[in-house]
Amino acid sequence: MFSGLKEDIRSVFDRDPAARSWFEVLLNYPGLHAVLFHRVTHRLWLWNLKTLARWLSQISRWITGIEIHPGATIGRRFFIDHGMGIVIGETAEIGDDVTVYQGVTLGGTSWKKGKRHPTLEDGVIVGAGAKVLGPFTVGKNARIGSNAVVTKEVPEGATVVGIPGRVVRQHGERVLPFSDEQQELAKRMGFDAYGVAEMPDVTAHAIKALLDHVHAQDERMERMCSTLQKLDKNFKAMELPELREEDFASIEDSDKQNSA
Repeated sequence: MFSGLKEDIRSVFDRDPAARSWFEVLLNYPGLHAVLFHRVTHRLWLWNLKTLARWLSQISRWITGIEIHPGATIGRRFFIDHGMGIVIGETAEIGDDVTVYQGVTLGGTSWKKGKRHPTLEDGVIVGAGAKVLGPFTVGKNARIGSNAVVTKEVPEGATVVGIPGRVVRQHGERVLPFSDEQQELAKRMGFDAYGVAEMPDVTAHAIKALLDHVHAQDERMERMCSTLQKLDKNFKAMELPELREEDFASIEDSDKQNSA
């Protein structure tokens, strides 16, 4: 028990540069208090003293502002930073070296009994305000961005952002929902497809649809011009104006150029 306490305190020092002393951590870190309460209530839950376990977990909630159901399974060196407003459901499973920030919910999407809360494997980080909802697995060393809403499985080493949550990085590499042609077209039109990849799904899908439409129109016009040239040797396709970066400059940039 004391070795586990030492590990929990050490995890605070490893992940919070503001921690200065063991006494300060023991006295002032509600995330640590909530974890220590849970270590006791979970043991009582396993001993089938469920009412007592729930009562103590409610006391912990009143003191810390963090609600952890005593039935949840939590691994070693679990670190809660700040902590206020965190909710962890009964069938949630948390691995070792997981970090969770304030306002996070590990919740369910069903009223049916059984597994209904997520499983977070080792090394997962969940940003402030994120909601992870449902009986799926978040893979090892995955990152969930602040305020993301995640409702489906997250692969190992992935970074998830947005509402609904979507993978934008895999093992440090960007994951784009665009083909090479779409990225090239986006570049010519003056915006960054990489930025679009980190937007919420609704926006990314809308821009992707526009790129598909413009690309299809370009291909149709090319075929029409090619056919007309075969029918009439004198036909010359009109040159399209080149898209320049300055045409898409912000008003601020234009003002700066004008003032210069």
